[in-house]
Amino acid sequence: MTVVRDAPAPATRQLATAAFEAMASPIALTVVGPGPDAAERLDRAEQVVRDVERTCSRFDPTSALSLANLEPDRWHDVPVTLAAAVAEAARAHTETDGLFDPRVLDVLLGWGYDRSLPFASGTVDRGPAGVPDVSGPDHDAIRAPWRPEIVETATGWRLHLGGTPIDLGGIGKGLAARWAAAELAGAGAGSAADLGGDCACGGAGPDGESWRVGVEDPTGQSELVLVLDLTDTGCATSSTKLRRWRSGGVPVHHLVDPRTRRPGGEGLLAVTVVDPDPAWSEVWSKSVFLAGATGVRARAEELGLAAAWVRADGTVGTTTALDDRVIWRRGDV
Repeated sequence: MTVVRDAPAPATRQLATAAFEAMASPIALTVVGPGPDAAERLDRAEQVVRDVERTCSRFDPTSALSLANLEPDRWHDVPVTLAAAVAEAARAHTETDGLFDPRVLDVLLGWGYDRSLPFASGTVDRGPAGVPDVSGPDHDAIRAPWRPEIVETATGWRLHLGGTPIDLGGIGKGLAARWAAAELAGAGAGSAADLGGDCACGGAGPDGESWRVGVEDPTGQSELVLVLDLTDTGCATSSTKLRRWRSGGVPVHHLVDPRTRRPGGEGLLAVTVVDPDPAWSEVWSKSVFLAGATGVRARAEELGLAAAWVRADGTVGTTTALDDRVIWRRGDV
């Protein structure tokens, strides 16, 4: 996802911006028609993003999540950011009937995904393990529900992961977008937090009364497949464009189906979901992706989602709930 500009902002609509790298992504924070405290709001929003990265990243061995992952079967004193992120992840696990499951970390590590890097070429072989055999009873059975425990004490927060290390991954970025957008709200006529694929936008955009957000083409054949007209909402894309590689000679990607512990979403390259909450845009895009090309439409329509998807052959589909927000499609004259 990326904010699309038709033309320079009108002279009467100034912008205040902050751009930096965090969470292995380019971050762009924007306030349209900035008020007197816009600079302070932008700084607070940046600190929110950096705090999520500092506490919730599994790639930083000193993060609160990494330390908890080392001993997932005991209680840990953790910062409120991690406690809130795990609580939201547990809620997502319940509401998606287990399709969102942070406990696939062992699978990702087994495939060699032990660093925050894009493997977009798909030719890099990260390890000898390959795709795990799912024929055994441990994998045939539905895994027990994930129930981490989180307790607020007089001095802070305590967390018990339930015995299994986790990867907060996409929901962490979605929560960072949610919390950063909350810091920017009211700083001007409009604002947006764009976290390299996870967006939250509100109020007026740079070129009008709403925001134009582009959905990238995961095939690389063009820059965009759709442009959406959005405001006061979030959006996120789950895609294999940047993180696909080979493990033991077998193609894999980071969107693991917890039911099979294999790469999910057969026949799909990307799913985008628009939802009022960017964190839930992320949750639903991942969950719907796992339905694959044959089931994605039925699943997204059943859930009433505003969603789009790109199949492996490059064709694009959308739900009826999204159609009114589409202002351009690839191939439009």
